[in-house]
Amino acid sequence: MRFRAFIRRNRLLNTTWQIGVFTVGVTVLLGGLVMMVTPGPGIVGIVVGLAILATEFAWAQRALHRARQAAERAKEKALDPRTKRRNAIMAVLAGILAGAAVTAYLIIYGFALPWNITDLTPWQ
Repeated sequence: MRFRAFIRRNRLLNTTWQIGVFTVGVTVLLGGLVMMVTPGPGIVGIVVGLAILATEFAWAQRALHRARQAAERAKEKALDPRTKRRNAIMAVLAGILAGAAVTAYLIIYGFALPWNITDLTPWQ
């Protein structure tokens, strides 16, 4: 705490500190956003980025508070028995559909890989 108090007393050091916190926080936050569409823990990256920014900026504290509230609402909704049952039914139906698609492919083309098929007509 004494270190941070020392930095706050010096305007140049405080501004430099805030720029550093902003840079690190935004980098982690952007990494989390990228991981939302690529493999990785995107939500964790976003929350950690906001938490870093919230150490220095009031707007980030408000955003982090709203994100926590949204996460709590999503958790409650996901744990709802009707939602869990619906998700389980959808997963089973998706599995049956995927299995049917694989079975149809194997019946029509056999074990040939898609890029090795020369005649694309399904019935011969």
